[in-house]
Amino acid sequence: MSRQLAKSGIIVSFMTLISRVLGLVRDVVIANLMGAGAAADVFFFANKIPNFLRRLFAEGAFAQAFVPVLTEYKQGKTLDEQRLLIARVAGTLGTLVTLVTLVGVVASPVVAALFGTGWFLDWYHDGPQGHKFVLAADLLRITFPYLWFITFTALAGAILNTLGRFAVAAFTPVFLNVAIIGFAIWLAPQLEQPEYALAWGVFAGGAIQFLFQLPFLKRAGLLVRPRWGWSDPGVTKIRTLMIPALFGVSVSQINLLLDTLIASFLMTGSISWLYYSDRLLEFPLGLFGIAIATVILPALSSRHVDQSPAEFSKTLDWGIRTVVLLGLPAMAGLLVLAEPMLMVLFMRGEFSPEDARLASYSLYAYGSGLLSFMLVKVLATGFYSRQDTTRPVRYGIIAMVINMVFNIILAIPFGYVGLAIATSLSAAVNAGLLGYNLWRDGVLKRYPGTFTYIGKVILAVIAMVVVVCLLLPARGWWLAAVFVERVWQLAALIGAGALTYLLSVLVLRVKFR
Repeated sequence: MSRQLAKSGIIVSFMTLISRVLGLVRDVVIANLMGAGAAADVFFFANKIPNFLRRLFAEGAFAQAFVPVLTEYKQGKTLDEQRLLIARVAGTLGTLVTLVTLVGVVASPVVAALFGTGWFLDWYHDGPQGHKFVLAADLLRITFPYLWFITFTALAGAILNTLGRFAVAAFTPVFLNVAIIGFAIWLAPQLEQPEYALAWGVFAGGAIQFLFQLPFLKRAGLLVRPRWGWSDPGVTKIRTLMIPALFGVSVSQINLLLDTLIASFLMTGSISWLYYSDRLLEFPLGLFGIAIATVILPALSSRHVDQSPAEFSKTLDWGIRTVVLLGLPAMAGLLVLAEPMLMVLFMRGEFSPEDARLASYSLYAYGSGLLSFMLVKVLATGFYSRQDTTRPVRYGIIAMVINMVFNIILAIPFGYVGLAIATSLSAAVNAGLLGYNLWRDGVLKRYPGTFTYIGKVILAVIAMVVVVCLLLPARGWWLAAVFVERVWQLAALIGAGALTYLLSVLVLRVKFR
């Protein structure tokens, strides 16, 4: 079992790695083009809203509800019944998302006022930042249709993942990054406001992702014509599971939107600094946390359908141990190399050394919560695979309330950094609640050697940090060095850290299986 999961995890991680690398290239291009100024703030805002809704309608809540039900159909129904379920899910979900997309495009000024209240109030009172609100409404009209494309893309990806074909869905985001990079390079120089080119890149990237997966669905015999099916038993079961999961699985995204709302009242650049630091956080989160959660969800769903509680528990334990093995060194690396990474990736063009310094503060705050973010992704599958979507919602609400309280408390003395600290704290609370209740259910068990395993991983991480800190040049060197020197130095530090960690893990005899 663990060998097959590891193989699937490696495939997803490799494809995700390609996507994340191109995502960093995309962010490098954006940083060079717009830096962390007002236009960058507005573009990131306009891109964040449809991405938040994507987590609700597509990759997050929908996948957690759809995959377990489709797994049931796959193991106990005919192919025609599976096709009918997919057709009715596509028709029902597609109709709802089409309506939401149309409303979003038409009412983009309302959406911009709702989530960018600070800009709206400034515009309403003829303030100096009022142009941000107008620009945000314009860009939202272009980026909002991305929600429609990515919803069907996620549906196709969930179907393929259930069939064990993880590579296609994991590779698909590459096309969004390529589209944005292409539009930034070729269209942006032709426009007075380059942020419009980036918005059209988001639109085009969504369309390409949607079209890319259709041939794979057809080859699997599951490309069907959408049909309305609100009352279909399978659709009813999915939406019953999905409605509470809409909130539970997207708590972190809601927290980020709250950060954006509060950041609209803060100094110019706050949203951009949070964005660039969050992008570096998303790299290991997607590479390890989301990849592991993706591959164990179908496996856990199958164990639940087969009524194999022992195998279910072992699969979940494998996911948690793997997250610890990969997440702890990634978290430590982010904290130690925060500013050097921002300098190497973004410090050119409109992105200044001061921007790198300020973004590093929020990266420290986000990075401290990386393991918690990963654990939330994996632990949540222990509930969703058993078709229990109510309790994660309850824990998510608690975490979100805590995030809101800490936002208010910490934003006053620490500004945008306080928002990142609050997000990490709420993720730790969410992970703790999920883990405790899985343990209380008897699903999450402490197998022999668990604490020894964690202790060995921590020792290996400490050895890695010591080596990296000894080799790390002072800040002045990074500012004075040319780009190529910075790249080679960062690569050497990452390589030295990775090698030290790997050797330490081997010396300490950490069990991989």
